[in-house]
Amino acid sequence: MKSTRATQEPTWVRYTLLTVGLGFLFFFLGLPLIAVFAEALAQGLPLYLEALQEPETRSAIWLTILIALAVLPFNILFGVAAAWAIAKFDFKGKSLLITLIDLPFAVSPVVAGLIFILLFGSQGYFGEWLSAHEIKIVFAVPGMIIATLFITFPFIARELIPLMQSQGKDEEEAAVSLGASGWQMFWRVTLPNIKWGLLYGVILSNARAMGEFGAVSVVSGHIRGETNTLPLHVEILYNEYNAIGAFAAASVLALLALVTLVAKTVVEWRMRKETEMLTADLPAEKTS
Repeated sequence: MKSTRATQEPTWVRYTLLTVGLGFLFFFLGLPLIAVFAEALAQGLPLYLEALQEPETRSAIWLTILIALAVLPFNILFGVAAAWAIAKFDFKGKSLLITLIDLPFAVSPVVAGLIFILLFGSQGYFGEWLSAHEIKIVFAVPGMIIATLFITFPFIARELIPLMQSQGKDEEEAAVSLGASGWQMFWRVTLPNIKWGLLYGVILSNARAMGEFGAVSVVSGHIRGETNTLPLHVEILYNEYNAIGAFAAASVLALLALVTLVAKTVVEWRMRKETEMLTADLPAEKTS
């Protein structure tokens, strides 16, 4: 019996599915975004800009950017190293490493924050030693960076592992056989092959870092002007019935989300174009 392809379904079925999908996107994604900007600008652009110029709001914006930039190098280093080890080598404990990488996806961010309180708080395992050396982690920026790092470190590794596994080890082995050192092999062979996957993981990791609430909320202490990121600041303003300030700060997060979405789309397009180019070149190489 001849199978029916999706493209051969009746026109009304295709349009119904398309309408349902677009309707879902509008009501659950588009409409909330419109509501955020509408509420932020409800009393005019001058009040909106004035709300963004508040010292505590500016401090929250800069702290959010600072934390995102602080965790990014560690995420890249760990993600590339872990993906390289898992994709290119066989070793004992490989499955355990993969499980540990997925751990932040399974653990609630609030629970993760409580774990860091237990470790670095004044009554925690390292609390006495930290106090003796006047090192403050919990209820300070270092604790927020550590919590954000825990939440975000799987993203780059999870993007690179399947990509590097699909590419195999042939090119690296060929480079080594031609006399390339380990660093030369990485910079000239491995990195060019994974650049778009790495950038994709960086975008996802950065978006998660800027929007993190649960773990950061637990370890921050909610010190206004010092340890409040944008998501925490939005909650405080909304609880104080400062709707204009809350929605103005939320609009900044929404803009960052839109920029992330555009960057993600561009990277996906470039990855798809490179894949199509490589696929098109394969028949020509085989015939030659």
